[in-house]
Amino acid sequence: MAQSDAPLQHRFWLNPTEIAAFEAKRDIGAEILQSIKDMKAGKGKMVVSSATEARQATGLSQSQFANLLGVSVRTLQGWEQGRKQPSGAARTLLAIARTNPKVVLAVSAQ
Repeated sequence: MAQSDAPLQHRFWLNPTEIAAFEAKRDIGAEILQSIKDMKAGKGKMVVSSATEARQATGLSQSQFANLLGVSVRTLQGWEQGRKQPSGAARTLLAIARTNPKVVLAVSAQ
């Protein structure tokens, strides 16, 4: 079986012809309206990054938390928005802040 004949669930990409066929069948307006209705009905799902969870656990603003971690606000925003991933050391510090925010706040107070 050629790769273009493989079932969609077994591939990670579409060729240009498949993309065009998929897009031709879509009703974007209806999809957007349905999404709005779902959100109003409480069916929406908000995904929060681990960086956001860690910052919220400390109760600090983005500026304060970025300063505490020694990174720029822009870097922290990238982590929170999922555009960037923290490095190993930062990832560990975020995990500590998320699970035990008092420890991070106590260390920052010294």
